[in-house]
This record gives sequence, C-alpha cells and structure tokens, in this order.
Amino acid sequence: MGAQGGCKNLKMTANKAKKHSYPHYYLWICVFWGVIALGIIVLYVSTLKIEYVWRWYRVPQYFLYKASIEIRSDIDGDVKSIKSEGGQIIVKIEGPSGSETYKVKGKGDVRVSEGDHVFTGDVIATYQKWKPGILLYGLYTTLKVSIIGIIFGIIIGLVAGLARISENPAFKWWSIIYIEIIRGSPLLVQIFIWYFVLGTLINTILAREGLQQLPPLYYGIASLAFFAGAYVAEIVRAGIQSIHRGQMEAARSLGMSYAQAMRYVILPQAFRRILPPLAGQFISLIKDSSLLGIIAIRELTKATREVVTTSLQPFELWFVCALLYLILTFGLSMLMQYLERRMIVS
Repeated sequence: MGAQGGCKNLKMTANKAKKHSYPHYYLWICVFWGVIALGIIVLYVSTLKIEYVWRWYRVPQYFLYKASIEIRSDIDGDVKSIKSEGGQIIVKIEGPSGSETYKVKGKGDVRVSEGDHVFTGDVIATYQKWKPGILLYGLYTTLKVSIIGIIFGIIIGLVAGLARISENPAFKWWSIIYIEIIRGSPLLVQIFIWYFVLGTLINTILAREGLQQLPPLYYGIASLAFFAGAYVAEIVRAGIQSIHRGQMEAARSLGMSYAQAMRYVILPQAFRRILPPLAGQFISLIKDSSLLGIIAIRELTKATREVVTTSLQPFELWFVCALLYLILTFGLSMLMQYLERRMIVS
C-alpha cells in the first residue's frame, strides 16, 4: 500500500509539474475564460442594440408542459350520477341508445351536474396531464432515426466493404458502383430521390395491392442508412487492407476457411483501427439527420423551426437546438472513446 501510495503521489506531482512547465499557465487560463466572457457580453450588448428581449423562462414549456385534456360525450342523454371512487370521478350518462361511463383522472374539473342533458360532443370534464413538448419530441425523433440509421449503415457498410475487396467481379463492381454513386451525390438529393421517386413508386404499388403506405420516416431512415453505408464500406475496406497479409495466410495455414479467418482474425483487428473514423461518421450522421425536415419528418431542427415561427424567439431556441445536438454528439464521442480504450486493453 505504501509503494502504491508513493507511486500515486509521484504521478500527481508529475502532472502538476507538467502543468506548470508551460510558461504563464494560469495566465492563459484566465485569457481563455476571458475570451468566452467577452463573447457572451458582446452577444448580449448586440441584442440590446436591436431591442431583443430574452425569454429563457418560456423555453421549458417546449420540452414538457401541462395540457388540458377534454372528455366529451359520445351519446345524447342525461347525467345519471357523478361519484368519486379511488381518486377518480366517475360520470355516468344514460340515453335512448344506451349508457356510457366516463372516468376523470385526478383532480379533474367536471363541467356537468346530475340531471343535466348533454349532446354528443359536449365537454363533460377536463383534467390536467403532463405531455412532452415539441422539442422533446423532435429530440426523440432525431435520436431514433440516428440510431436506426447507424445500425443499418453498419450492416450495409460491412457487406459493401467485404464485397469491395472480394475477388468476385460481380460483387466488387456492384459495391464500387454503389459507393461511388452515394459518395458522389449530396445527401439532400438522395433524400429527395428516396421520398419523391422511390417513395411514390413503392406507396403506389402498396396502395394498388390494398396495403398500408409507408410514412416518410421510413424513407428518411433508408436515405441515412444507405448514405452512411457507403462511407462505412470504405472505412471497412481500408481497415481490412491495413492488416498485414501474413495474418490471413497464417489463419488459412491453420485450416481456417476464408470466412472463418475474416471473422476470427482479420475483422477483430480491423475493428480496433476503424473505430475512430466510424465514430466520426456516426457523429456526422446525427447532424445530417437535420435534413430530414424537408420531407415532413419533425426531427429536432424542424421542431425548432416550427417553435421559432410561432414564438418569435430565435436566439434562445437555436442556442438550445445547438446545445441538444452537442449533447448527442458529445455523448456518442465519449461512448466511442470508452469502447476504444476497452479494445486497447483487451
């Protein structure tokens, strides 16, 4: 224990010495925070010049708000009884076509009394319920399309990357054509093609067959997955080719098939090398998901744009939007760094 404590103290001393080895270390720390503070002050003063009023207190309602839920009558009839049971208010209505019972949650506001006559669609009672706001919904949609796009992008990229280095000419040429077309055209154009061209064809066929049409979310995820898959394919190809040929030859000499050697020998080594560029590609995919708003998918950017249009709070909301994207990308970056350290240790 004494030796371990001494080593720990020595390491802390070395770290402190390293910090102080740079001239004027603490001065530059002050300069760093001073520049940040100056930027905030300049931004605030600039908003005063244009008479902009900051309303940060209005931002939380776009994440979570208390909605008023209305309970309406489904039949015409008279209010037979109003009772309280188990923390709920039960309203019973009887009419010529039968009777209906309505449960009002919590401390609801009952709008009728016993003996009142109600018509179909009349409000019987209201109650308060917490509901997710538009920004929280947009954040959830961005997270969902990004995760699904990443998963399918890995699958597509792995298959295309292996086909890219295959000796089979058909697989190799198909992979080259796919990679070059996807990487050679903008993602925005690909989203338009998936939604307006392929989406129209697929939904028309489904409608003729009497099947349910696919919503825009499916085509948005498909465009992200195929876009990411092309870049992942090149990353996988480069990672596999970076492994020395002797590894494959050694595995084959031990009696392994090509598939076994690739699975147990080559790919585990290549994965350690391709993890950093994969992380960068996935971070870019999260940010690229903001383009899906053009096909009516309410992801984070589109949700923010809608709120800005109605609330006229561009400064606060776009700062919040940028912060949310930063949280998503920074969290993914930390996860990838953790996996990278685990891979190095193992």
